[in-house]
Amino acid sequence: MSKLVFLDLETSGLEEKDRICELAFICELDDKISIENNLCKSSKKIANGAMALHHITNEMLKEELSCTQTEVFKGLQVLNVEENILLAHNIRFDIQMLEKEGFSNRMQVIDTLRCVKSLIPECEEFSLQFLRYELNLYKQEETEAKQLGVKLQAHRALSDALHLRLLFKTLLDYATLSQLIDISSKPVLLEKFSFGKYKGRYIEEIVNLDAAYIQWMLGSIDDMDEDLQYSLKYYL
Repeated sequence: MSKLVFLDLETSGLEEKDRICELAFICELDDKISIENNLCKSSKKIANGAMALHHITNEMLKEELSCTQTEVFKGLQVLNVEENILLAHNIRFDIQMLEKEGFSNRMQVIDTLRCVKSLIPECEEFSLQFLRYELNLYKQEETEAKQLGVKLQAHRALSDALHLRLLFKTLLDYATLSQLIDISSKPVLLEKFSFGKYKGRYIEEIVNLDAAYIQWMLGSIDDMDEDLQYSLKYYL
């Protein structure tokens, strides 16, 4: 049977040279659950903006092992077989960060970010912390944290992995496991802008109203979300 691997990581920043500074997963098979979580010594100092988010400081990492030497990374390597399922929120980013450490994913994937965009498009925002309240995950988190022995800390890897698991359970009310895998494999057609001057407005409407702005976005934003890029091109 497939094991579900709920993954989250924290990084030293969002630039190309930034690396993982915390890695965690919750692995589930039926009622059997295993948990791994480690801070990781980063080859790049943590940026102040990143520290302000996850509160991991460079001093905290001085005595830690590098990512590939940690038990969590070794455990992830053991789980890295085709029958298992890796879950993350914006999984493309997590996999890219793991690839910097030499990890080559062979697991099936579920991107909960893409699944929420597809199945619950009426959400105002799609970040994990926003969905924590938008979808009432917070009402279950204390019980879940107590059962798993996890300390609730927003933007820390293990706590976020817990909320990822709660989000996945909610998504199962909308789609089957195989459907979630399928949704995760292709771009989602978005209805509305989630940021910028047209936040909350329908993309199709803005294409007709301000096509020049859409063209500017496509030509100027290098790291544009794949779903947004697909949607802009579709409506154009």
